Amino acid sequence: MSVQVEKLEKNMAKLTIEVSAEELEKALQDSYLKNKNRISVPGFRKGKVPRQMIEKMYGPEIFYEDAANKLIPDAYENAVTECGEDIVSTPEIEVTQIEKGMPFIFTAEVALKPEVKLGKYKGVEVKKADITVTDEEVEAKVNKERENNARNIEVTDRPVKDGDMTVLDFEGFVDGVAFEGGKGENYPLTIGSGAFIPGFEEQLIGAEIDKEVEVNVTFPEDYQAEELKGKAAVFKCAIKEIKEKELPDADDEFAAEVSEFDTLEEYKADIRAKLTEEKEKAAKDQKEAAVIEAIVNDSDMEIPEAMIKTHQKQMIDEFAQRIQYQGLTLEQYFQMTGASYDKMSEQVRPQAERRIKSRLVLEAIAKAENITATDEEYEEELKVMAEAYQMEVDKVREMMPERNIEQMKEDIAVRKAAEFAVENAKEK
Repeated sequence: MSVQVEKLEKNMAKLTIEVSAEELEKALQDSYLKNKNRISVPGFRKGKVPRQMIEKMYGPEIFYEDAANKLIPDAYENAVTECGEDIVSTPEIEVTQIEKGMPFIFTAEVALKPEVKLGKYKGVEVKKADITVTDEEVEAKVNKERENNARNIEVTDRPVKDGDMTVLDFEGFVDGVAFEGGKGENYPLTIGSGAFIPGFEEQLIGAEIDKEVEVNVTFPEDYQAEELKGKAAVFKCAIKEIKEKELPDADDEFAAEVSEFDTLEEYKADIRAKLTEEKEKAAKDQKEAAVIEAIVNDSDMEIPEAMIKTHQKQMIDEFAQRIQYQGLTLEQYFQMTGASYDKMSEQVRPQAERRIKSRLVLEAIAKAENITATDEEYEEELKVMAEAYQMEVDKVREMMPERNIEQMKEDIAVRKAAEFAVENAKEK
């Protein structure tokens, strides 16, 4: 096998890969052996037809596609290793020669990792995040916990008010005629939830149990039922049940029930400490993102389109894996949401570009500052991986291909480069 590299514009390259005629002949013979039981030739039993007879009847091209598909993956991988180029995209393959007795030749058009001209990466100025936790934020957390521990009390001595949980019967009419889907019995509705069309829930405020009330509304112009868009309707409603939330008092007894603390003051102090910790972590993440963005904006690089497209596909594949755990395929997701592969691809493109540029500048910083992964850091990463897969560290090490090892070490160096950039940044 041999490979020639032709550098193209915009960080693209064309690899011309040549596989020997002997290797092509072996792949053609393998294709014949795999497919001979499915090929019919008059006068021969299936599986007993000589290859020469099949090629004479159908042409030698009958085995070309299968042979090419067998040869290309390994030949391409070997070519990538041999040429030494840093390829960052899925190859665009084109077969240029396939003929018995001749070398097999194909091309692979690929994106090469672009060169980065680093701008300022030390002393970058970013805005300091405010990590102050206010009394209002603490009270909001307490009140949320009170909501979580509220009791629903049945009410019989007053009409409906905002926030009540009701059960009602209703039937809707347009021009005096009941419409399909406009009737419900024992329907649960929390007043103020916005579950019904605008204006409906507000008109139930003041309604009394078992007394009919008329609600007048107009369906929105973008309503899902075509025949109801923009139409005025009257709903005849009867409240069957009213319940209201009874929140526990915010006192020491409440604190003891919902936490490990004996007093409300201690409980609030713990909430404040946790909120502070959350804000500090968020501020750290925001600072890192802001520093890297500033460095990217001050650096120069030309990202090949093929690199972006490859990253877009990776992001969509990652999304597909995540929803698969919920029992959904990507096709089902598209059907449910009205999205498409092309729409999603465009949607993730800005994020794909940000990821690519961030990674490239961090790799450039690591190179400029001679930041590398130590043996200890690599071993620690192996331990984390071993724990995740519930395997012995030595077993994981044995199974790791050389390319994956280098990738892992590069990832460690990139993380360290990000830490370096943040440590050397200034907050204003």
